[in-house]
Amino acid sequence: MAGRMGRSTAEGLEKVAWGVNDRLGSTQFLHKNIGKAFPKHWSFLLGEIALYSFIILLITGVYLTLFFKPSGAHIVYDGSYTSLNGLQMSEAYASTLHISFDVRGGLLMRQIHHWGAIVFLAAISIHLMRIFFTGAFRKPREINWLIGVTLFVLALAEGFAGYSLPDDLLSGTGLRIMQGIVMSIPVVGTYLSLWVFGGEFPASESFIPRLFTVHILLIPGLLLALITAHLMILWHQTHTIWPGKGRRERLVSGEPTFPHFAAQSAAYFLFTFGVLAGMGAFLQINPVWLYGPYEPDQISIGSQPDWYVGFLEGSLRIMPPLETTLFGHSISWNVLLPAVILPGVFFTLIAMYPFAERWATGDERLHHLLDRPRNAATRTAIGMAAVAWYGNLWAAGGNDIIAFVFGIPLYWTTWFFRVGFFAAPILAFIVTRRICLSLQRRDLQEREEGVESGLISLSPEGGYSERHEQPSDDQEALLRTRRPGELVAPYPNHLIPLPTPDRARTQVRTRANRFYMNYQAESYGGGQGDLDPGSQDDGD
Repeated sequence: MAGRMGRSTAEGLEKVAWGVNDRLGSTQFLHKNIGKAFPKHWSFLLGEIALYSFIILLITGVYLTLFFKPSGAHIVYDGSYTSLNGLQMSEAYASTLHISFDVRGGLLMRQIHHWGAIVFLAAISIHLMRIFFTGAFRKPREINWLIGVTLFVLALAEGFAGYSLPDDLLSGTGLRIMQGIVMSIPVVGTYLSLWVFGGEFPASESFIPRLFTVHILLIPGLLLALITAHLMILWHQTHTIWPGKGRRERLVSGEPTFPHFAAQSAAYFLFTFGVLAGMGAFLQINPVWLYGPYEPDQISIGSQPDWYVGFLEGSLRIMPPLETTLFGHSISWNVLLPAVILPGVFFTLIAMYPFAERWATGDERLHHLLDRPRNAATRTAIGMAAVAWYGNLWAAGGNDIIAFVFGIPLYWTTWFFRVGFFAAPILAFIVTRRICLSLQRRDLQEREEGVESGLISLSPEGGYSERHEQPSDDQEALLRTRRPGELVAPYPNHLIPLPTPDRARTQVRTRANRFYMNYQAESYGGGQGDLDPGSQDDGD
């Protein structure tokens, strides 16, 4: 009897499967894509960490939503955390305490969720840097680069929104800073603040429910849509791949999707979940019960935001006081410049970089092979300059902590980071480019002389020398620099050198081109070309 029921169930499932296939062509799709190649290098897993962290955020977020009360209505607390009994607080803060102390597994879920947000943003940041330094943003992947930068900005907003929901003293301080940033926008700032907060700050009764909607519905929906688009484009265009023996620009090799990549991804997801669960269990983060409920007239000593908004905190701290009045409107430059204009310009430049590099180099080819960062010295130096600039602002966000711990006057640290705002990226650019060019010269030496073998030979004259051997095929593929014939924009040749717009535009492009090409490589052109016509090679 049981056997007949099992056979009938299997037959029913088979009919359903074939019915779906007849309508959607799923078998043809699987047959076409199940053998798709994915590279094996560890650096390609950075993006997967971000994806898996996002999935974990969704899972833990759903659990927390069941118990969190997004209400700004004030109540008198009488719960398990007796130190706060009798205090007036919002229902949002009280429900956060309830989740932390009374819901089974609630504190673990809160901490996994918070650590997941930290790791999610860290993974996106490192993933974007990997793509930048290896040139993976080049044609045909510019759209995915724009999606990645947009995901990073949305993740920043999502993290800040979630961080602000508990309505504790620390998150309320962050919201108060955000309100000041919004109000610094000329003309419309006051109206935007009233619209965002639903009245005069803090206006918690109306603000927390709308912030909750943004956090659990609006931004996650946008993130989910963009991640789906990102993966679909990636699947269509295939992965990039590191240079190696037999690898070409239009040939991507790796492990098949099934079973190798599928098994690896499943294990990696479980590993990521396990690490985040371990961090949530053993590493305390955001203990809101120690901060107390938010009060507009209070602030805790040494308040620090999560790391991903630390650069905004730093830019605000080092900006000198500057304010002007224009046509009856006060413009607070000490808030508008560091917190509105600066991040807007920063993220716009990041998003537009692939198009700027393509315009400067004239490289319109399709790229599936990655650059070694040393072979694109100028790009690598630009990236490290941005990292140094960001790191200086991030450290400036804790200038008070630095001054207290090391016994340094606060104004010394402020001026140090003010100087670093300009000096750090310039110094990082110069040092990084020189390091890249030195590494290229070492590669050139290995190509010409071979690699060290560790074997010492005695010459008939009695001298000792180390024997050098030819590099392996895989090493040779890495050491060999590609020398495509890139566009070098010529100077315009006019009979009368008038400063026409076309001439000025061409001169700017020529100088940008030479800025890249002259320093891309001192040895045979690196990964982007060579200005010496005698050494150019049109092949890949």
